[in-house]
Amino acid sequence: MNTQKLQTFETIGVLGFGLTGVSAARFLLAQGLQPIVIDTRKTPPGAESAPEVAEACETHFGPLQIEDLLQCDLLIVSPGIDRRDPVIAMADDAGVKMISDVELFAWFANKPMIGITGSNGKSTVTALCGHILKNVGMQPLLIGNIGMPVLDALLADAPEHDCYVLELSSFQLELVDNLVLNAATILNISADHLDRYDDERAYERAKQRIYAHAQTCVWNRDDSATRPITIQPRAQHLSFGQSDAAKGFGLLRQDDDFYLTFNNKPLLACSELPLAGIHNWLNIQAALALVKSLGVDVIEAVTALQGYRALPHRCEVIAEHDQVRWIDDSKGTNPGAAIAAIEGLRPATKGKLILIMGGDAKGADLAVLKPVLNTHVDVLVTLGRDGDKIAALKPQSRPVQTLNEAVAFAVQQASAGTVVLLSPACASLDMFKNYQDRGQQFRSAVEAWYASH
Repeated sequence: MNTQKLQTFETIGVLGFGLTGVSAARFLLAQGLQPIVIDTRKTPPGAESAPEVAEACETHFGPLQIEDLLQCDLLIVSPGIDRRDPVIAMADDAGVKMISDVELFAWFANKPMIGITGSNGKSTVTALCGHILKNVGMQPLLIGNIGMPVLDALLADAPEHDCYVLELSSFQLELVDNLVLNAATILNISADHLDRYDDERAYERAKQRIYAHAQTCVWNRDDSATRPITIQPRAQHLSFGQSDAAKGFGLLRQDDDFYLTFNNKPLLACSELPLAGIHNWLNIQAALALVKSLGVDVIEAVTALQGYRALPHRCEVIAEHDQVRWIDDSKGTNPGAAIAAIEGLRPATKGKLILIMGGDAKGADLAVLKPVLNTHVDVLVTLGRDGDKIAALKPQSRPVQTLNEAVAFAVQQASAGTVVLLSPACASLDMFKNYQDRGQQFRSAVEAWYASH
């Protein structure tokens, strides 16, 4: 599909005027089209960050009006918009075609691309793919949830690139039908965003859409929900997981070390990989499988991993004092992410594992944390709106009011070989601006303690 096809729609609307909405409106303007921009907020972020875009469009800001939506025959819906809203549902029932910015991108994109989704680890795998591809001489452009909106990649001033690496959320995938990927992966599935989905099955179905037109499906052998359900007849399969495997990527444990394997053959000792923890070794496996679809040799890709550094707030080692390591996993905003961090770090932790957890659970089932908390965690410190609910899952947990108090208590409990992990399993907005702010305040609390003692 091209500009000529897009112009067959008489009236195009953009629903939501944040980062995604601004990029969609800007792209449509670049095609010579004037969209109608609609947002429930009287002063949406885009009105302040991109006033020139707003001025070039017809805008309707404030409570949704059904007549504004019904005048559109194509509506580009931002991922932050819940389509269960009664006004939006009425427009849908009336036949207004709704797509995401990723679907519009798919109509125009003509370079090789790989797509990554999952409950946890998306940004890490996206960044790993970008690092590998750059180190083998390609020019990848990382887009989607990782930072740059996908439609900005199609504008004339986009950086030079020869392929795309897309980080995709379930919200974006809900409205995607024509995205053709060289390779696609669902890294894992755990309960998340249940405030936006009626049940876990609806969330899983949205994720599964990434495989629809993928030439290679990369999935997690340890998580059956990631196995492709609907795929192209000729699609290739490539799996990864904690077990060694005759086909695909795996882990082999020999003595006190783990080895990364491909088709049952050791590639490299995991102690030589740039990221620690089994969950991160699985992320590396997924990245190696994805770049393979772009013609990168597995051995060459492993070599290209050198120099990679963890993304901020994703199992990032922020300090080491008196043989105690402090790890910031503030990005772990749901139980699945926290479980992955705990289970990933426990095998390599020689002393205690002290966990700081809590915040706004967003309605998630916290009971799933109980087995891992009681099996792998030596000391549990909780805080935030749902901290008491988490504390109830493990005897002798320590509720606190602030991160400074959490750090002070952790220091008292720590000994040589201890890892102190902030992996909240919850959103941050009950106490912090965002997960980045939470992670930075954790770092500041650790630095302040050691500076004053």
